[in-house]
Amino acid sequence: MRPEVSHSHGHEHEHEIEPQFGLPELLPQSEQILWQGSPDWKAMARHVFHVRKLMVYFAFIIAIRVFVILTDGGSLQTAAISALWLTLLAGTALLILTGLAYISAKTTVYTITTQRLVMRVGMVLTLTFNLPFKRIAAADFRKLSGTTGDIPVKLMGNDKIAYVQLWPHVRPWRYANPEPMMRCLPKADQVAEILAKAWTARVGADTSVRTAVVSSRADAGQSRVKPSQHNSDAPSGAHPA
Repeated sequence: MRPEVSHSHGHEHEHEIEPQFGLPELLPQSEQILWQGSPDWKAMARHVFHVRKLMVYFAFIIAIRVFVILTDGGSLQTAAISALWLTLLAGTALLILTGLAYISAKTTVYTITTQRLVMRVGMVLTLTFNLPFKRIAAADFRKLSGTTGDIPVKLMGNDKIAYVQLWPHVRPWRYANPEPMMRCLPKADQVAEILAKAWTARVGADTSVRTAVVSSRADAGQSRVKPSQHNSDAPSGAHPA
């Protein structure tokens, strides 16, 4: 019998039709799960859906609106009513985005096995992307706030997965060659080490992941590891779970 695996995501089994949690099919006996996890929804709200930045933006817009009304001779009551309506609209938008961040995180499971990275994603239609280590050309690590971080992977050759299919689990602004990305991972540095060791063991490259603090808008200083290239089946993706 295969030993039971303890899932680190802390979620209940939300996809009862899955033969194995987070995976579209049972793994071969020779393959083992090394780690499973999901994004932190609060970090998703902040770094992916930009809720905090939008809060500042809406606050600025409301302040400008109140200032304009008062300088044009409007009453304090009029300014307060206008600010209230704008606050309600802004609050609704922020609530929707926060809800999307929560749902996105709770419906996502990343799995690292001894042979591949598997991403089960999708808020409405669940898709599973199977990325064998031998078809991954490079992996980066980007530290966010606290212990959270992103791990994008670059695929080899002409292997591509559509940006729209991957979003939001994709490296921003890489439209021509989309890079799948594990987003807003708690204890991301530990996950990077697990990925690097599994990758090295499978591909045979003498590499390791080094953590680096990187600006959310720049790639400079980002750590990268590149395994030696091997021929293998191309990554498979967009499998409805």
